[in-house]
Amino acid sequence: MEKNCSRASRVHPEEDELLLPYIKKIVDKRASYGYRRVTTLLNRQLKQENKNKVNHKRVYRIMKKNGLLLPAYGKKPTRLHDGKIITLHSNTRWCSDSFSVQCANGDRVFIAFSMDTCDREILSYIASTVGIDGAAIRDLILESVEYRFGKINQLPKTIQWLSDNGPCYVARETVSFARELGVDVCTTPAYSPESNGMAEAFVKTFKRDYIAFYDPMNAESLMKNLPIWFEDYNNFAPHKGLNRMAPREFRLAISAN
Repeated sequence: MEKNCSRASRVHPEEDELLLPYIKKIVDKRASYGYRRVTTLLNRQLKQENKNKVNHKRVYRIMKKNGLLLPAYGKKPTRLHDGKIITLHSNTRWCSDSFSVQCANGDRVFIAFSMDTCDREILSYIASTVGIDGAAIRDLILESVEYRFGKINQLPKTIQWLSDNGPCYVARETVSFARELGVDVCTTPAYSPESNGMAEAFVKTFKRDYIAFYDPMNAESLMKNLPIWFEDYNNFAPHKGLNRMAPREFRLAISAN
């Protein structure tokens, strides 16, 4: 009985009502976010206003009471494949993948991206309505290098580039071009795309948090929003593997240490 009374004393309905507008604003903008990611964004806002942080259990309670929780879906058991993909330092290994999006009017847009496997920042991306070929991937590799190191002829140290065995990635010209820059092209084992699990996971996240929420009408509107969405992901999207920080927030944190 004493335990129940103590627990009840920690519930403050008035304070919960003050938090509710913040939570609703986050959920309205990010409908795919669960209560833990909502908690992260809520605490960022509260910190800016010099207010006390709240824990995820409290946010869960408020969201449940007000019907704001995501519907529960059964998760299929999957084998974890990203254990050897994650790196302890930035600019050690980058991963890449490509995917396509069909718009409401039938237009299809093909997208390829590069990601640092330590800080999860999207380094660069390319988008096309005609597909992704080797030349596009070579542009992606070069843009990724220039984004992190500026215009240089060769990297100061070799960086691994992990992708699947798609023709655009394994083309002889692409592998040769990458090596000249100091990029070591590595591919996943045949019939095992999960070995590039970090890139695969990002594709699912991007489709869920941005594309599905916006539901682009045509290729033009989709491609117009891509830079906005990638910037939002890099600057604001909380990541479980980064201690609930966004990629660039995490990079700043580790560079300060």
